[in-house]
Amino acid sequence: MFSGELQARYIFAEVRNAAAALSGTNPVEFDHLGSVLTGFWLTLDSLTDPGGGKSDVAADLDLAFRHLGWREAGHTSKTLFRLNFSPWPPRTPALPPIEFEFETSGHKVDNFRGRVALDVEWNAKDGNLDRDLANFRALHDVGLIDVGVLITRHHERTKWVANYLADVGGRVRYDALGRRIVLLGTTTTTNLEKLLPRLERGDAGGCPVLAIAMTELCYRAGEGDPVPPALPRAPGPGVYPDEDEELIVAQRPEGEADE
Repeated sequence: MFSGELQARYIFAEVRNAAAALSGTNPVEFDHLGSVLTGFWLTLDSLTDPGGGKSDVAADLDLAFRHLGWREAGHTSKTLFRLNFSPWPPRTPALPPIEFEFETSGHKVDNFRGRVALDVEWNAKDGNLDRDLANFRALHDVGLIDVGVLITRHHERTKWVANYLADVGGRVRYDALGRRIVLLGTTTTTNLEKLLPRLERGDAGGCPVLAIAMTELCYRAGEGDPVPPALPRAPGPGVYPDEDEELIVAQRPEGEADE
């Protein structure tokens, strides 16, 4: 369904035949997705520079969808609650009903077009995945969307390429105690490994969800930038330990200072 190039660069996962549902019910949006994924590349800066409130990766993807007519969208719902009393004794006027309204608001969806909701989660807190899936579920339950799409990253593979590039490109950073900062090394962030269990246990309800994860093969070196070795896939866990493991503490080489 997706080209061989995209299947090499990204990892795809789905529930409820989401890819086929997207292609069949929203063919224009499906083509948009393929076009954006094809034109998107990770860069040395996006992998090794400190992130801000919304990373360059997520902002660049959102901008690409904006140019194709996708828009950020949020939903609200109003509920009228009425408690009606039965008359007593019979055939006497009933007490007046008690009623009140309350309104609830959902979190915004990063990108919305046609009947598709799409969120980009590069390296945010993993609780965002719960929020996104709950949004997809609510929008699908009321019949506003056919499919939800989540673009994220494969934790181990992107962590490996980011730290490899930092090593060979002289971009390793250290904290105030002289400990190496492992890039993308926090496990409690949005990534495919955190998303899959949520999909498998049905957190999206009846909504078909397509998950797309970036890998190290989404990196394209600019002129003069380091190039990682050609591997069928990145090395497994432990090459660059996660920050929540004690093995992270790789001390700054003696005599070396931050620039």
